[in-house]
Amino acid sequence: MQWFFILLALFAGSLMPVQAGINLQLRDTAMGGDSSLAALVSFAVGTLGLVAWCLVMRIPLPAWADLAQTRAWHWSGGLLGAFFVTATILLAPRLGATTMLALLAAGQMLASMLLDHYGLLGYPVHEASSMRMLGAALIVVGVTLVRVF
Repeated sequence: MQWFFILLALFAGSLMPVQAGINLQLRDTAMGGDSSLAALVSFAVGTLGLVAWCLVMRIPLPAWADLAQTRAWHWSGGLLGAFFVTATILLAPRLGATTMLALLAAGQMLASMLLDHYGLLGYPVHEASSMRMLGAALIVVGVTLVRVF
């Protein structure tokens, strides 16, 4: 079963540059060159897709009492996603797919190591061992190689 999740992660990751390219084309062909508007349309289409998925799967809505237990920052994930998608639309034509994704991966790795090391945001604690830090350093070296060459 672990292989399924590994393959799913690889597949999802492979869609990131595809999504950025599609959104870039949307921006350049239909949104007057505006990255924010292209991100808005992308999120609207994604929202409609998720609504359809939830309806088809008959996923029940949460009770109002459950929603009242959330903290204000719990709602920020969508804003972070909107920033991410908008940033990829801005970065893709300036950096290219490979450099953009390499830099995004390096940023994700560094943030992930902090989240894991301290067990933040509900992640289980995975200490930043010397081998984990070496792995992150190698990713940064890889980013540098991709960017320079």
